[in-house]
Amino acid sequence: MTKLSVNINKIATIRNARGGASPCVTKAAINCQNFGADGITIHPRPDERHITRKDVYNIKPIITTEYNIEGYPSVDFIKMVIEVKPEQVTLVPDGPDVITSCAGWDTIKFQDYLKEIIAEFKEHGIRTSIFVDPVVEMIEGAKLCGTDRIELYTEDYATNYVVDKEKAIAPYVLCAKKAAELGLGINAGHDLSLENLAYFAKEIPNLDEVSIGHALISDALYLGLENTIQMYKRLL
Repeated sequence: MTKLSVNINKIATIRNARGGASPCVTKAAINCQNFGADGITIHPRPDERHITRKDVYNIKPIITTEYNIEGYPSVDFIKMVIEVKPEQVTLVPDGPDVITSCAGWDTIKFQDYLKEIIAEFKEHGIRTSIFVDPVVEMIEGAKLCGTDRIELYTEDYATNYVVDKEKAIAPYVLCAKKAAELGLGINAGHDLSLENLAYFAKEIPNLDEVSIGHALISDALYLGLENTIQMYKRLL
């Protein structure tokens, strides 16, 4: 079954808006796992506008599932990830001024750069994933970078799902098949929701993991965190 990794950035956003320690990010991570999440995802950024450096270290000891740290591979980020040693690191190409991830890597242009970074993570036993657009050439490039998995950037799918879901899913199916052919694991994330997740998971072969944050935490405000996680799990 496809695993659900819950991105808890938004919990940290709420905490930081008021200051102090409530809601507690660590408690949220514990509860998400107790409520059925198969993993916890965080995306720390240099300005610490949501997940802080302290959070990254505090969450590690309470992980009973899998810990996935996303981010741009700056020198500080690489050092932190190697120290924390999560089960997975997901490399995204967005710089510090980006509100949220908005594009995948050009795995051809940045192949040498990514290859070196990925090799360093793998030396420390950390599974690697690269955030990519649904373009077959980018999947082929990812393989040459030495990554273990790709994470398909699903904003285009989510945007076009309401217009024509078959057309929206088509490039993702092609890329998933290419990834499987090349021996790459397949993750996906960005704007997946209760509305569009089931169709995506049904149509994408060999989908290992989805990482969902904004939509899931937003739904939890109305439906409750435990209930929401179980609803997403049932769709998978």
